[in-house]
Amino acid sequence: MKEKMKAFIRKLTWTYNPATEREASDATARNFLLHWFPAKVTTKSASISYSLALGIIIMTEFTILTVTGLILMFLYVPSVERAYWSIKDLQFAVSYGWFIRDLHRLAAQLMVATVFLHMVRVFLTGAYKYSEKVVGSYRPLNWWIGLALLLSTMMLSYTGYLLPWDQLALWAITIGDNIALSAPVVGKLVSKLLIGGTIIDQNTLIRWYVAHVFFLPVILFLLIMWHMWRIRKDGGMAGVEALGIERVTQGKVVSKGKTYSLMGIVTGITPTITQYRVRGSSGSSSPYLTRRILAIFILVTAVTMGLTFLVKAPLEQPASLMWTPNPAKAPWYFLWLQELVADTTVRFGSFTISGGFVGGIVIPSLLLLLAVVWPLLDKSPDEAIGVWFHKARRLQNTVFLFICVVIVVLIYVGAVMRGPYWHIYMPWQSWPKMPTRL
Repeated sequence: MKEKMKAFIRKLTWTYNPATEREASDATARNFLLHWFPAKVTTKSASISYSLALGIIIMTEFTILTVTGLILMFLYVPSVERAYWSIKDLQFAVSYGWFIRDLHRLAAQLMVATVFLHMVRVFLTGAYKYSEKVVGSYRPLNWWIGLALLLSTMMLSYTGYLLPWDQLALWAITIGDNIALSAPVVGKLVSKLLIGGTIIDQNTLIRWYVAHVFFLPVILFLLIMWHMWRIRKDGGMAGVEALGIERVTQGKVVSKGKTYSLMGIVTGITPTITQYRVRGSSGSSSPYLTRRILAIFILVTAVTMGLTFLVKAPLEQPASLMWTPNPAKAPWYFLWLQELVADTTVRFGSFTISGGFVGGIVIPSLLLLLAVVWPLLDKSPDEAIGVWFHKARRLQNTVFLFICVVIVVLIYVGAVMRGPYWHIYMPWQSWPKMPTRL
């Protein structure tokens, strides 16, 4: 009986712990969860020193968000009269409700930051470049999918920011709506699409709730699936190009006078097999890669849960358009936009240059356009693909890092130095006391 039980367990789990090279090769074809991995991966491209495991961290945070989000859906009420108080119940009345909410919010913040860092890693290693070394590969497409993932992740977090229906939420959407209104021609239309009318009310909350719990998660999930499929289609992570790929053509021994094709038997053709071999050591996806993924998943989950006890999700007073917090700020990942809006608002007498249009729409749109076309303009050699800070890409990396540093500095200024009336206060200066609502 014990032997039969062992055999049964082995039948269920052999793909995760293959005993032979043949089983390791078959594992990715037989197991649905492992099917998106190639049978073999190079040790260089799969190393943590190259990828920093950022993709696994993103998937871990997304899994935490999905699980905690499903729980929160049973406890949250998307109503302007009850939303705030349902969050209050979570914090003080529901057993471990505070932990679920804090974990959900922290995972959302970490996912936004990690997706951004993942994009930085891809750029600095030139992993978005097209190379003819891998047949069927077109890495720029996966870079564009990654940009869509970054925007979707930010919007998913932003829509969740509104749901507590407190002062933070209300004025975050008010800031976003004001930026949308500054767009010429389509500004009013975009504003109506965002808030579901002309004022922020129940229509706004239900619209953003549906986007947060259905549309954006589905879009994000599909983009992740497409992104992972493209990695396999591109021959694996970009580290393989740096190792070098050699093309080997060999003859195939078949019956004399005939051979077999996809459409049937043909004659008069000398059959050949073309193979592509990657120089460098490699290992099977299972268990070489799967065990790493499991270990990192457990570690990231434990760290995120531990940080939840230190980083608490804020909850201010109930939302009210009759009282404006001073200063009113957007979420941290959009603070650089809010800071750009303030810095590009220029007045010449009675004439004013709209910072909402210049800093909130024009500059971000130009940065996004630059990110889209950059893979097409990059003329660095194939040897630079998959290599950190390759000397041939020194100028490109410098420009990219400069833009990233400027964005981080703007976020810091908006988060730490902007005080009442949006004035700048140095870290050693005290903010004036402002009246608060009782």
